[in-house]
Amino acid sequence: MRWYHAGAQQRNQAHGGHMIDRLGGRDRLGRMVPLLAVALVVVLVAAGLVWVAGSQGGTATGPTALVGTATASATASATPTDSPTPSPTASPAPTPTPSPPPVAATTSGIWLPASQAALATRHPVAVMIDDQAAARPQSGLASADIVYQAPAEGGIPRYMAIFQTQDPPAIGPVRSSRLYFIAWAAEYRALYVHVGGAPNALAYLRQVTGRLVYDADEFRWGGKAGYLWRITTRFAPHNVYTSGAKLQALAKRVGATAPMTQAAWTFEDDAAYAARPTGGTIVVPYPYNRISYTYDPFTNRYRRAVTGQKVQTDAGTKQAIAPANVVILRMRIGALANTPSAGTNQKKHRLEVQYTGSGDALVFNNGQLIRARWSKASDAAPTLLTYASGPLKGQPVPLVRGQTFVQVVQTSLAVTWTIGKVVPRPPGVANAE
Repeated sequence: MRWYHAGAQQRNQAHGGHMIDRLGGRDRLGRMVPLLAVALVVVLVAAGLVWVAGSQGGTATGPTALVGTATASATASATPTDSPTPSPTASPAPTPTPSPPPVAATTSGIWLPASQAALATRHPVAVMIDDQAAARPQSGLASADIVYQAPAEGGIPRYMAIFQTQDPPAIGPVRSSRLYFIAWAAEYRALYVHVGGAPNALAYLRQVTGRLVYDADEFRWGGKAGYLWRITTRFAPHNVYTSGAKLQALAKRVGATAPMTQAAWTFEDDAAYAARPTGGTIVVPYPYNRISYTYDPFTNRYRRAVTGQKVQTDAGTKQAIAPANVVILRMRIGALANTPSAGTNQKKHRLEVQYTGSGDALVFNNGQLIRARWSKASDAAPTLLTYASGPLKGQPVPLVRGQTFVQVVQTSLAVTWTIGKVVPRPPGVANAE
């Protein structure tokens, strides 16, 4: 039993030692709890100070500064912010490139855009066109820059149309040449298109072709050559036709390509609508075709009419013919004498015209009349138009930009006209054109 008590005592001592350890631990834990509570309160108070400082935009110092820095770092890591974007640098405004100015055609003075500058100086083409009743309506006249009309056999008129800025789809009927028409074509060094001609005209062409004009006879360049052709809807000799495109190709083939850079006439813009008269008329009574013009102030053009047509219309384009200028040239016209090589001139009532020298002229444009003088020094020289009297005597007469019809008449032919009156117009119609 003794051993039992001894063992029990040892166990109790051991157990009591453990109990003492536990009690000592409890005592230490009891002493630590208040300290932990105080530390927790300090941490909470510090965190509260940091929150208050952050919300008020302040800066914490001391221990709270460390907490605030850590909090800010954590916030920065959690919420990415955009990097500062540099202010854009304004690019300098591009300097506008000025548009090239328009170019005036040397035959008509019309303004063409710079992209069509080649047309403004293109080598002109002159085409003889029939004016007998069976040839009407003709094709190509509305597209010509200049049109000459003068008597041929027995007073029957004939046209010569000069093309520079347009290439109509059809031109004709093409007819025979006359010497005085060749001299007018020589003013432009033109490709001269015709179907045969009077003996003196053909002889002259052989002398001057390639120098004053370029001969384009249908007898050489029609048929298989393909530049002129005969239609089946009209009878000969009123059935020869061509086109602007074909004649441009022929001009290149024969070398009629030199630019016409110098205008013979002076051009100006249309008069203001308010300065134009209400109307006016011109009548040119050729024996076999009575030509009349009616002035239209709205378009500043002269509507043309011929025998059998109240309004002359181009058969190829269906356009009414209405030039900007009508020029009357008075010249001496007489019968062409027979020669050993041409004994039928008088029988065929061929004519000759005194186209060099000078004479009286009438220039109609802007609804007004200008009395002028024409002069032509030689076959190659231009036909100039100057004021006949007044302070501008001898100065060039300006033509309105656009088509010009030149009517060549016998000095004694009774050309008549009327000039309208300028009347006040409503302000809103000042630029009706």
